[in-house]
Amino acid sequence: MTKKGYFGPYGGRYVPETLFPALEELDRAYEAIRADGDFQEELKVLLNKYSGRPTALYHAERLSDSLGIKVYLKREDLNHTGAHKINNALGQALIARRLGKNRIIAETGAGQHGVASATAAARFGMECTVFMGEVDIARQRMNVDRMRLLGAQVVPVSSGNKTLKDATNEAIRHWVAHVEDCHYIIGSVVGPHPYPSMVRDFQRVIGDEVKEQIMAEEGRLPDALVACVGGGSNAMGIFYPFVDDAVRMIGVEAAGHGIETGEHAVTLSGGRVGVLHGSRSYLLQTDDGQVIEPYSLSAGLDYPGVGPQHSFFKDTGRVEYVSVTDDQAVAAYGKLCSLEGIIPALESSHALAHLEVMARDGRDSLVVVNLSGRGDKDMDSVRPFLLGEDKR
Repeated sequence: MTKKGYFGPYGGRYVPETLFPALEELDRAYEAIRADGDFQEELKVLLNKYSGRPTALYHAERLSDSLGIKVYLKREDLNHTGAHKINNALGQALIARRLGKNRIIAETGAGQHGVASATAAARFGMECTVFMGEVDIARQRMNVDRMRLLGAQVVPVSSGNKTLKDATNEAIRHWVAHVEDCHYIIGSVVGPHPYPSMVRDFQRVIGDEVKEQIMAEEGRLPDALVACVGGGSNAMGIFYPFVDDAVRMIGVEAAGHGIETGEHAVTLSGGRVGVLHGSRSYLLQTDDGQVIEPYSLSAGLDYPGVGPQHSFFKDTGRVEYVSVTDDQAVAAYGKLCSLEGIIPALESSHALAHLEVMARDGRDSLVVVNLSGRGDKDMDSVRPFLLGEDKR
């Protein structure tokens, strides 16, 4: 029997002793709200009236025609703030209020989790501090401006690779020093227990809706689900309700400039088991256990670890994990824009790019892709590729 807080051998709570009381308190609150009808109803109303759920399941007809398979897009880009991150941020803000914490901290890469956390904090009258690597601040300037407009303090992080891993390091350090008055809204299914389970449960609304919507549209479940994987929250959100169903599930990691170059973020396919940010999982590391800096054009996938439940799914074979390069993702970004009039997040474009492979192998005729966010935030990153400008 797997221990609480673990998925097989993965997960756990590898944190400084200072954080144990806060994690125990959070775990108790999390267990209580799962059975609390009033809490669940308040969150449901917020997701409906404030965020705009349920999001649409859209049959992408022209994309489907070009591929020769029937493709539906789960339109998480239509959420308030433009991505799936708001589902988790609202849930955790409600927990923070229950715990009497009046200040929120968060880490962010692509900026969408930072925006969602700042939004939730503004909605509930809380202070908000967001840690963000200097590289990500430069390539996600629009989201930085949105966070500040919403009242959040954005703290630049200059250590390491100046991206998501380093922002998470700084957020944890700050949490250790201010654990009494602040709640850390982790943005993905990573971190110490109970975060991987809690974030998964707040994001499973995606898959629960898909199951109901696809049955209404097609009268059956899809052959396959596809989602990008960085830390893995959008993928876990759509996959988890289908775990016991005969549905193929494919997680797409960021191969960056190509796995052979070493400049990638292919954690599940190219990593080894270790401990990062409070839990045991696969991560990119050297032979002596030092974290290897990842690379992806997509700020939201530029992370050397992954959620522990994804590691468990990899080992058991329940989910297939593949990878897509920057060039392939940008091509898929442009293709969806031109065929469907939808600008996808660069993260989601990795999942869209894998459809080309699926169309060639002919195994699946009905596929749902989680369009985890909208792509206006990525225009500065993709412009050199799509408009022929200098990529330097």
